[in-house]
Amino acid sequence: QVQLVESGGGLVQAGGSLRLSCAASGRTLNTYVMGWFRQAPEKEREFVAAIGWSGGSTYYADSVKGRFTISRDNAKNTVYLQMNSLKPEDTAVYYCSAGRTYGIGLSRQSGYSYWGQGTQVTVSS
Repeated sequence: QVQLVESGGGLVQAGGSLRLSCAASGRTLNTYVMGWFRQAPEKEREFVAAIGWSGGSTYYADSVKGRFTISRDNAKNTVYLQMNSLKPEDTAVYYCSAGRTYGIGLSRQSGYSYWGQGTQVTVSS
């Protein structure tokens, strides 16, 4: 079992930055692909970013490419999502996830076995 706990969410003005963290316990993360998803009110949960087990490969949704950066520190069992140039449409609950997936599975919820409880990000205009 892997337990994931997100932190770092909050309220920020448009154009600002936030850094989300996802700390894992139970197992080391170095054999898992890690992903970030988000869910806005009355919308489906959507893929944001993913990172391979070694950190050498990263993947982003088009909507965040160039603004968000996913990274991981396997020694600390932690994954990060640096979010810059935030927009009001980035407002959502952000979820961290872990799985053993590849290819198209990287952007699908079904590719991940473990999920955090989520952290709220609110971007004001």
